Amino acid sequence: MRLFASIVFSAAILFCPVAVKAQGYLHASSRQIVDGTGQPFRIRGIGLGGWMVQEGYELQVGDIPQHLIRQKIEALVGPKKTEQFYTAWLDNYVTKADIDALAGWGFNAVRLPMHYHLLTDSIDEEPVPGKNTWKEDGFRRIDELLKWCEDNKIYLILDLHAAPGGQGNKDFTISDRDPSKPGLWESPANQEKLVALWSELATRYRGKSFIGGYDLLNEPNVGFQNPNDKAGCDETSNAPLQDLLKRTIAAIRKEDLDHMIFVEGNCFSNNYKGMSLDYDSNMVFTFHKYWTNTNRDSIVRFLDLSQTVNKPVWMGEAGENSNEWYSAAIRTADDNEIGWSWWPLKKSSVNNPLQIEPNKGFKAIMKYWDGKGPKPTERAAFASLMALATQDIKFGHNIFHKDVIDAMFRGANSDSTLPFKLNTVGRRTVIKAVDYDMGRDGKAFYNRISANYYVDRGGSPKWKDVEAYRNDGFDIFFTNTGEPYVGKMKSGEWLRYTLTVKEPGAYVLSLGANANSPVRMSVRLNGVAVPSTAPTSFALALDQGNNDLVVQAESDDIDLKTLTFRRSMH
Repeated sequence: MRLFASIVFSAAILFCPVAVKAQGYLHASSRQIVDGTGQPFRIRGIGLGGWMVQEGYELQVGDIPQHLIRQKIEALVGPKKTEQFYTAWLDNYVTKADIDALAGWGFNAVRLPMHYHLLTDSIDEEPVPGKNTWKEDGFRRIDELLKWCEDNKIYLILDLHAAPGGQGNKDFTISDRDPSKPGLWESPANQEKLVALWSELATRYRGKSFIGGYDLLNEPNVGFQNPNDKAGCDETSNAPLQDLLKRTIAAIRKEDLDHMIFVEGNCFSNNYKGMSLDYDSNMVFTFHKYWTNTNRDSIVRFLDLSQTVNKPVWMGEAGENSNEWYSAAIRTADDNEIGWSWWPLKKSSVNNPLQIEPNKGFKAIMKYWDGKGPKPTERAAFASLMALATQDIKFGHNIFHKDVIDAMFRGANSDSTLPFKLNTVGRRTVIKAVDYDMGRDGKAFYNRISANYYVDRGGSPKWKDVEAYRNDGFDIFFTNTGEPYVGKMKSGEWLRYTLTVKEPGAYVLSLGANANSPVRMSVRLNGVAVPSTAPTSFALALDQGNNDLVVQAESDDIDLKTLTFRRSMH
C-alpha cells in the first residue's frame, strides 16, 4: 500500500504545475496581494481542517462539535485514554509528509484552523480570572508546522477557527461552541481573551516571513440586530463584529507591523453590510464559497466591493463538491485574479486530496454511536481509537485522490483530458468502467448533474446517492466482492476512455452492463459511431497507440461494470 501510494503521489506531481515561490512578506497593495519584491502573488492554499478543530462530518460521526465527540469517546474509554487519543491525533493528522506532498502538487500556502483551547485556557478554567495561561504545546505545534512550510517555501496562514466562546449562533460545529457556556458575542471576557490571543500570536510570529497572514475570525454567523437571524445573513449593521476586528487589529499592530491581516464578514464570511473595511492598510477581506454557481456573477459582489474599498479579496474557503465544480470555480477565481484556499486536505470522503479510511473497529464504534450496533468493550474501543489516531489518519495510510488534484490545477486551466489509469488493450483485456479519463464535464464525461449547486439552484444538500472512488457526478457503487462500478447511468450520459493499443486490428468490445429494463448503449471510436453486433457488443478496429473511446447510455439506470476487449482472429 505504501509503495502504491508513493508511485501515485510521484505521478501526480508530473501533471501538476510547480507553484511559483514567493519572497518575503505577503502584503496588500491596492487590490492585489504581492510578495516582498512587489510581484503579484496568487494564493493557492488548502486548509488543514480536522486537525486542531474536529468537525463531526469529517469523520462521518454526525454534524456535532468537537467537545461532543470528546464526550462520546470519554464515555467509552475514560478521560485518561481520551487524552492519549487526542495527543496521538495531533501528532499524526498533519505531518511533514503532508506538507511536502501538497507543496509538490502545486499549493503555495496552507491555512491552519486553530482551536483557541490548544493555546490558552477557557475563561472559566483560568487560575486567575482575567489573566491568560499560554499552552506551550499548542504553540510548539504551530512552530513545527511553520518549519515544514519554510522548508517547502510555502506560506502558513493562521486562522482562528474556534474562538473563545464560539463565534456563531447558527453553526456550533465549525467553532466547537458549547451553548451552555457564555458565547463570544455575549461575553466581554471571551472577547478580551480573543484579542489577547492574537496579540500573543503576533508577538511570537513577528519576523517570520513565511507566516502569510492572520485570519482573525473564521465564519462569524450571528444576527446582532435580529436574534431570529441565526446566521447573520440579513444583518445590516455588523457593528459588534466590526468593533471586535478593529480592537484585535490594533492589538496586533502594537506587536507586529509586517504581517497581512485577513478579515471575514458575517454569514459565514459573506456579509459585509455596514462594515467600512478601512481598519488597516495591509488587510484583505475574504469570502467563502460552497454549493453555489461558479460563474463570475456568483462572486461579482465581492469583486465590486474590492473595487469600492480598494483592497484585495480572497476566496478563503471553498470545496466540498465535485471535480467539475472545483475546476470551474478556480478558473473563475483565476480569471478575476483572486487567490483561493480549498477545504480540506483530508477527511473521510472522496472530495478532497486525501481520504481517511477508518479501521473496522472504529466503524463499529460509529455504528454504536448511531444506535445500530453493540457497545464495544473499553479495550476494543481504545485499540480502535488509537489505530485511527496513529495509522488511519496518517499520510502514508490515506487514499490519494489524484483526480481532485488534477481538477484543481490542470483541469482549472485546460479542457483536455488525461487517463485516470493506463488502459492498455491486449489480446484479452478487462477495463473497469470507473477508470474513465480525468477532465471537465463534456470532455472526459457527461453527467446530467455534475456538481452540487443547491444553495443557488435549490434542491437537497445530498445531491447524489453515494460518494466513492471518484469525485465526479456519477454514483459509484461496489459489488459484493468489492469491485467499483458506475451505477444508474441515465440516457445521454457518457464516459471517455483513452486506450493504449500495442497490436492494432479488429477487436470485440463487450460491455458488462445491466439494468432493470433492456440495456441500450452506443459507442464512438476516435469520433466515429460504431454499429453494435448485439445490445452490449461492438466490433472495433483499433489503431496502434492511443485510441479515443466513448461509451454512452441510451437508456436509463444502467449499471456499467466493465469493458472487455478481445482480439479478433478473423
